[in-house]
Amino acid sequence: MNQERVIVITGSPGTGKTTTASLVAKESDMDKSVHMHTDDFYHYLSKGAIPPHLPESNEQNLIVIEAFLEAAKRYVRGGYDVIVDGIIGPWFLAPWQRLVREHYAVHYIVLRASKEETLRRAVERSKLDRKTNIELVETMWEQFCNLGIYESNVIDTTSYSIQDTVSAIKEKIANRTVLLS
Repeated sequence: MNQERVIVITGSPGTGKTTTASLVAKESDMDKSVHMHTDDFYHYLSKGAIPPHLPESNEQNLIVIEAFLEAAKRYVRGGYDVIVDGIIGPWFLAPWQRLVREHYAVHYIVLRASKEETLRRAVERSKLDRKTNIELVETMWEQFCNLGIYESNVIDTTSYSIQDTVSAIKEKIANRTVLLS
């Protein structure tokens, strides 16, 4: 049992991150676990917030992720299995790789469904207007489409049930095939 484990479950909207991360946390093999949702930290911004998908939000996003990582590290030091749920693409892994250098085991898992399935799932539940949501989901899907060295970290959720996805995640963690280095 690894006492310093962080499991990042990421992907574009509509791939099942939140539901899956919640179950992975509840079914953790550790005595204590926490499901951390990165979006919560963006909601803490009260004034001057920039939508995190816009290019000019990079500095803000870095601050939010650094605050998030400090909270995650505290949970780990408290003996919690930390399951992270958020949109964390390879372009934003540097802060997570610093965790690895601090001797935390960081598992990086990308959930991806077909474009059609992702759009169907995301558009049905969005709080944004349909046109804006479709544009955002298509953009995010494209960003997670070709991940180069991280393609082996992908789980295709197109035809998976949530439990199938949870099982696939547990297998990747047990085999240590999705560890960041």
